[in-house]
Amino acid sequence: MTVTTEGLSVNSPSRWFSNGVELLSSMRFAISLLTIICIASVIGTVLKQQEPMNNYVNQFGPFWSEVFAKLSLYAVYSAWWFLLILAFLVVSTTLCIARNTPKILTDLKAYKENIREQSLKAFGHRAEATLNGDARAQAERVGQSLVESGWKVKLQQRETAGGEGWMVAAKAGTANKLGYLAAHSAIVLICIGGLLDGDLIVRAQMLFNGKSVFSGGGLISDVPEQHRLPLSNPTFRGNLLVTEGSNAHVAILSQPTGVLLQELPFTVELKKFVVEYYSTGMPKLFASDIVLQNKATGETREARVMVNHPVKFMGVEIFQSSFDDGGSTLQVKALPMGADTRPFQLEGVVGGSSSLTNGSDKMTIEFTGLRVINVENFAGGTESGTDVRAVDLRHSIESRLGAANKTPTEKHLRNIGPSFSYKLRDSAGQATEFNNYMLPVDIDGHRMFLLGKRDSTGTPFRYLRIPADDTDSLDGWFRLRAALADPAMRRQAVQRYAVGAVEADRPDLNQALAASAERALALFAGADPSIKDLKAGPNPLGGLQAVSQFMEANVPEAERERASEVLVRILNGVLFELNQLAREKAGLKPLAQDEAARGFVTQSVLSLSDSFFYGAPMTFMMTDFTQRQASVFQVSRAPGKNIVYLGCLFLIVGVFAMLYVRERRVWVWLAPTRDAATGSPSTQATLALSSNRKTMEADKEFATLRSRLLLLSE
Repeated sequence: MTVTTEGLSVNSPSRWFSNGVELLSSMRFAISLLTIICIASVIGTVLKQQEPMNNYVNQFGPFWSEVFAKLSLYAVYSAWWFLLILAFLVVSTTLCIARNTPKILTDLKAYKENIREQSLKAFGHRAEATLNGDARAQAERVGQSLVESGWKVKLQQRETAGGEGWMVAAKAGTANKLGYLAAHSAIVLICIGGLLDGDLIVRAQMLFNGKSVFSGGGLISDVPEQHRLPLSNPTFRGNLLVTEGSNAHVAILSQPTGVLLQELPFTVELKKFVVEYYSTGMPKLFASDIVLQNKATGETREARVMVNHPVKFMGVEIFQSSFDDGGSTLQVKALPMGADTRPFQLEGVVGGSSSLTNGSDKMTIEFTGLRVINVENFAGGTESGTDVRAVDLRHSIESRLGAANKTPTEKHLRNIGPSFSYKLRDSAGQATEFNNYMLPVDIDGHRMFLLGKRDSTGTPFRYLRIPADDTDSLDGWFRLRAALADPAMRRQAVQRYAVGAVEADRPDLNQALAASAERALALFAGADPSIKDLKAGPNPLGGLQAVSQFMEANVPEAERERASEVLVRILNGVLFELNQLAREKAGLKPLAQDEAARGFVTQSVLSLSDSFFYGAPMTFMMTDFTQRQASVFQVSRAPGKNIVYLGCLFLIVGVFAMLYVRERRVWVWLAPTRDAATGSPSTQATLALSSNRKTMEADKEFATLRSRLLLLSE
């Protein structure tokens, strides 16, 4: 039997109908649909699905994001055209199977013993020989030999001019044809399972049962009934968020324009969420200890849900999807980045918000996240020189052996402590996101606090590095910043610096140095009147940027390098005195002029200069927290899952049958004759072998059959 690409031929007076049936049932149409599904699946894999629309606008722009939305590329697997293609593929493949199954079953039963003896001479594998004895005895011998080798054999007697002749027909590997049926049936089963477990039934309820997508906000209990799917819904897949110590019984089904709510026949209570980490900071174990309660009978069951170890209850499977913050309590301190605010304490809950006012300015702080563990790689760079006495040959070789992803550069992973993220939203609704670490981090030998900021979720955080003071806190830097914004303290620091840097008998130098220091410090503080002419951009001009622009405008190019070195040295000295004044004002003893104090001032100069680009009136540092975890479960009722599993089994069996099972057929024609010399009866034998694939195994098998059946030496 030959499988063709043509479809069913229907006798119909309508040419369009007959051509449509032929196209729908043809193999070429099924292959085209399968190709389209593969391309759509690639798009659904590459393009993140079910993301908020704002993410797509940021990624593709307003025009293309709208075009992709019209094509439903953000929810490919539930798009109407994707489901329609699946339905057509089911119909087309089913018709292909219906068209070819009778032919295949007929071919499985047929031995094709009626083949003409002249046709055997056209086969590629053929041989002839003269055997002693009559044709009947040789036919029985040949048939028995083939049966012993695992062939199915049928003998046919034919009358010839020379007497009674025999056709021995045998076949093996006919399961290859069953592989065709199994593989094509697998496509049908997998598509049917996909349709059952997809959004088809949900869309049907929206179309016929008056259900609609909910796009508003508020409490789940306040959502109207038309946005809720019934308990009898045969298939769904949604998410369920449960915080520690609470329970939930309504799953959320994400839709392109909103959500649908699915009532569950039971409640899920989260007793404890357990997460364990590798040394790299990657999660090693997600586990949720839960209590399930049947809402109808009150029956309870305790269980643990882990990744790849779901729990099944009342026909619904519960998977551990991820984890989230369940409303951790944060104690934060607001620290001024300008001169017009004062520090204050604030308490917030992750997921909540608080209103802030500063005169006419109104802002809202939104607490968005808490990370208790942050593991970073602190591997240092390689040294320029190598001490041959320190070379460990064994370690050097082992570091380059093993997994392909192993690199000779070792990682030094360290947990740098908790961090929290928040957003500051202004009165116009524009939000800026921040991520601040609670504890200082060792960077290049200095203890630094990291304050991250980004204007959109698609960009990485940029971090302002603030040096820790002698008490390992931020107080010293903020005291210095407040003193820098105070004109009186700046003048006093300049006088102290000038007195200490110039001898007492040189008042002229004292006045000149004081004037230069006062000008440099005013430029650095952003308080020099000439900055108004130099200011550019959204941020106030100050720090080293202001000093640099002032020199470019007022100092000849040939003298800028020497002048900049002098100004930076003066600036460091004045800021050191300013820091001492700030400590005296706070009732602290002055710092000794040692390496640690000078290092703090040097890093503060860089940090204060960068702070002009921070762009926020205040920053918030976490002082304490009480963590509360939450589990995100995926709950699903998937009747099509078993159908898909059966389809996968059929697909494996079908592919292996078609690839590794060779269909072979053997014919041996035994015609009676007589020996010319002795006149005794003999048999003229003709052997032919047919195989669906031309391989070296077929050549070897024919040589074996030639030797065993025709008694010819190789």
